[in-house]
Amino acid sequence: MVHETGNRTVDRAVARVLEGETLDRRDGLALMAQPVAPLAEGADHVRARLGDGTVDACSIVNAKAGNCAEDCGFCAQSVHFDTGIDTYDFLDPEEILDAAKQAERDGAQRFGIVVAEKGVSKEKRPEEWAEVVRAVRLVRDETDVAVDASLGILTEEEADVLASEGVDHYNHNVETSPRFFPEIVSTHSFEDRVRTLEIAKEAGMDLCAGVILGMGESPTDRVDAAIALQDVGVSSLPVNVLNPVEGTALGDRDEALISTEETVKTIAVYRLLHPHARVRLTGGREVNFADGEEHLPFEAGADGVLTGDYLTTEGQSAAEDIRTIERAGLEPNTAVNDFDPAELKARADGTDDADAAVGAAASSTESTND
Repeated sequence: MVHETGNRTVDRAVARVLEGETLDRRDGLALMAQPVAPLAEGADHVRARLGDGTVDACSIVNAKAGNCAEDCGFCAQSVHFDTGIDTYDFLDPEEILDAAKQAERDGAQRFGIVVAEKGVSKEKRPEEWAEVVRAVRLVRDETDVAVDASLGILTEEEADVLASEGVDHYNHNVETSPRFFPEIVSTHSFEDRVRTLEIAKEAGMDLCAGVILGMGESPTDRVDAAIALQDVGVSSLPVNVLNPVEGTALGDRDEALISTEETVKTIAVYRLLHPHARVRLTGGREVNFADGEEHLPFEAGADGVLTGDYLTTEGQSAAEDIRTIERAGLEPNTAVNDFDPAELKARADGTDDADAAVGAAASSTESTND
């Protein structure tokens, strides 16, 4: 039976997706021009038909902070900007393991080891590379969460090593469209990012790559970014909304240049363009969605979330995210890390402020704005 929203453009797109057809750029642009209500309804129907009814949670650790030579205009960790963040070299792998264990207790299914720099180089910094590999092994061997990594640009040799050590997903966001990318970053190219994704995929890792909305891009740019990710083939598509950090090139904006309605609409279009990927709500939602609105993306096709803190900005607790997920009529994924959501919420309700602070510090930290 064909699902009907009453909007012919949306209904035809939904029917084609469910028949196994891949929508193209022209479709994406047509969908982006439709009202948010039928778009959200159609995207949610596709998620319900093709997904498993769960929301997959990941968590990350900022494994090396600051002093990055790249000039990404949104990033608090760039050496080009004075943002006042704490800086440190690559963490002791045991500290990374502690963060992974906290993420496991918080119900995350995957845990990302993140370094905000152009690339962790096996050739130029072999001792640091060895610590990266040791951290991957510790998380792989001593937790039930899947191990992900975001280490910047990769060589083929480095990708092969990470894949052989059990890294499940490699994260390398494209951030925006090929057209708009040079407005945000000048020290490397959109093509550099795509090539790293291709190398990671060729090595056998699944891909996690997404965008930051609200940087001044157009709706067409949002579609073009999703089409570029179609060409690469991603299984997780994180959607960040800019949380301007004072001192960065984009830090003087009082708010992101995108409304809640446009954000929800974009997420719905991404679901239709990427029907089999986890469309993941990530950084910036806490400051860009009003109270009572955070469930809306999960009613518009989103089925993934980054829980806990980001790289340099605070996020939400796992218990808060579970309540948001449940409000949307979904449930947390427990396929990799089998946990009891009710127990987690009860534990959070009984946690005093001091314990909460310790947990937040251990669980760590995209600005996925990075």
